[in-house]
Amino acid sequence: MTDEEILAIAHPMWDDLIKYSNKGQYGKFVRHFSYNLLFGLNEVEVGKQFVKSELTRNLSKERDYLGIIRRGEHVTVLYRQRSTKKEGEWLGRLVLGFEDGEVKIFGASIF
Repeated sequence: MTDEEILAIAHPMWDDLIKYSNKGQYGKFVRHFSYNLLFGLNEVEVGKQFVKSELTRNLSKERDYLGIIRRGEHVTVLYRQRSTKKEGEWLGRLVLGFEDGEVKIFGASIF
């Protein structure tokens, strides 16, 4: 896939992750996750994160695309992410790959 094709998929997926993280809507947050990522998640711990984390509930809708890293069967799309409540910038990471012919999220984090 070209960078443009990847970004046409990645940007809307990242935007959805931000939106549903801010709303605390776990079911919608994980809807594009790969089977293995879902299987490895501890729903109780993720639920606690949604409730307790000021950062994950107050992410800015605005983000800056930083680049793509290609490795094996996956690509990592990097973003500069900000909070609406906390000063500073965070690195957002979205790992995409194919599962059963569909693009799925194999990893997502902000640190």
